[in-house]
Amino acid sequence: MKYQNAVLVCFSGGQDSTTCLFWALKHFSQVEAVCFTYGQKHSLEIEVARKIAEDASVPFYLLDVSLIGQLAPSSLTDSSIEIDKEKPAGNYPNTFVPGRNMVFLTFAAIMARSKNIFHLVTGVSEADYSGYPDCRDTFIRSLNVTLNLAMDEQFVLHTPLMNRDKSEVWELSDQLGVFDLVRTQTLTCYNGVIAGGCGECPACKLRRDGLDTYLKRKNNQ
Repeated sequence: MKYQNAVLVCFSGGQDSTTCLFWALKHFSQVEAVCFTYGQKHSLEIEVARKIAEDASVPFYLLDVSLIGQLAPSSLTDSSIEIDKEKPAGNYPNTFVPGRNMVFLTFAAIMARSKNIFHLVTGVSEADYSGYPDCRDTFIRSLNVTLNLAMDEQFVLHTPLMNRDKSEVWELSDQLGVFDLVRTQTLTCYNGVIAGGCGECPACKLRRDGLDTYLKRKNNQ
C-alpha cells in the first residue's frame, strides 16, 4: 500500500534508518529526512546521512539536540568512556543514551507538524540485541499517544523494523533493491568506520552476524 501523503524519517545514515528511508520511499508519495546531532563522538554519520538522502533526492534537515549528550553522557558521546564490548549482565550497555529516541521523535513531530506531515518513521527494533527501553513497541505506542495529546494532532509513528532481527533487516534492504547501498555506504559502527566498520564494537558484530545469517539463508533457498 502506498500512502498518498508525506512522511518524515528519523535518519542517521546507518543500516536501520537507511533501510527505513527506502521503505518510506516505497510506501509514501513524499519523503523527507531529519538527522540529529546529539554530541556523538564522530560527526561522519551526519555527512553519510546527508549524502544518502541527497542521492535519493530526499530533502534533508539537521537538528542540534546536543544537550542530551551533556545531560546523559554515554560511550557514544564521551570519549573518556570506553565502549562496552559485551552487554553487562542485568544492565544496559554504556552505549545507551537515555531519552534519545524520545527526544528525536518529539523534535521530529514538532518539525513535521510545521510542514503538515503527520507520519513519522523510526528504525527502532525490539529484536535488536541491546534491549534499550526506548526501542520497545510499548514505548513507541505510548509516545504516539502522548504526541497526539500534546499537539492535538493525529501522528502515526511507523516502525518497519520493530520485529525484525538484523538478518531480516538485511533481507528487507535486498527486497527494496538497496542491499549494496546499505552494505557499502552506511555507517553503523560506534567507532565511525563506514560499511563493514571496525569489526570489534557491538554494532559491527551485530551487523556482520546478521549479514552472515541472511546470506546463508539466501544461498540455501
